[in-house]
Amino acid sequence: MILHSRSTSLARQQLDQAPHLHRQGQLDVRLATSEAEIAAAQALRYRIFHDEMGATPTPAAAATLRDIDPYDAFCDHLLVIDHGGLRPEVVGTYRLLRQQVAIMQKGFYSAGEYDLSPLIRTSATGGQLLELGRSCVAAEHRNSTTISLLWRGIASYLEAHRIGFMFGCASLHGTDPAHHAAELSYLYHHHLAPPELRARALDHVPMDRLAAGSYDGKAAQRALPPLVKGYLRVGAMVGDGAFVDEAFNTVDVFVVMPVARITRRYLDRFTGGDNGSEPARPGVAGANDLN
Repeated sequence: MILHSRSTSLARQQLDQAPHLHRQGQLDVRLATSEAEIAAAQALRYRIFHDEMGATPTPAAAATLRDIDPYDAFCDHLLVIDHGGLRPEVVGTYRLLRQQVAIMQKGFYSAGEYDLSPLIRTSATGGQLLELGRSCVAAEHRNSTTISLLWRGIASYLEAHRIGFMFGCASLHGTDPAHHAAELSYLYHHHLAPPELRARALDHVPMDRLAAGSYDGKAAQRALPPLVKGYLRVGAMVGDGAFVDEAFNTVDVFVVMPVARITRRYLDRFTGGDNGSEPARPGVAGANDLN
């Protein structure tokens, strides 16, 4: 049966039966354990990606009013739940795909845009890969509390599954790379991954569009989406080439984060908030920072 639902709300008694990972005030972060939770996350994704950012829905997404694709069935779904209203609401989400699962299923989503061969070879000795995707946060919750909870959830997941590298496709709004020439050039000149981690765009769009020194690097850095800036602060690097995603109305860049480069200080703060310490704030998630 096809469900036509844009609701991001959930039954309170259903959530009470499943544990959360971390809680802060009226918000908690948890892994989805039911189809209803995944459907609510898909409804939030539809609202952000399609209604707000102008992505073109697939026939299945248009029919259900939910952002859905085949990967949802075997990915883990990290959710931030707001318990402050009459019904709990999903207000933030990440989709998580471990290498062990990807091997047994359809592979990685990012493989449709990038050649992941160098990263996969490196993972043989460097630790399991984790693909982060479909990141979004409801407009009224784009603040440090929500993004901190998402990252604390990710940090717990990293430890549980012994992840060596995180990666995904970060998005710049619009499909004209020239509009983001300074940002793309800055990323290429200052944060290019070494060859052993450097995925290359399949439909390669050069990132070094401006010569080094010919643009205002600080202004380009400020123009990056907040979550991308947060990734850079914890040691992220980028692949070679941008990818124009017409369906999602974005210019994508490949982002890889070796877990070993995320300092102990950040991981302690991500996982230590429940003990009263201030959680790390790597950046506030925008509408479509990592898809």
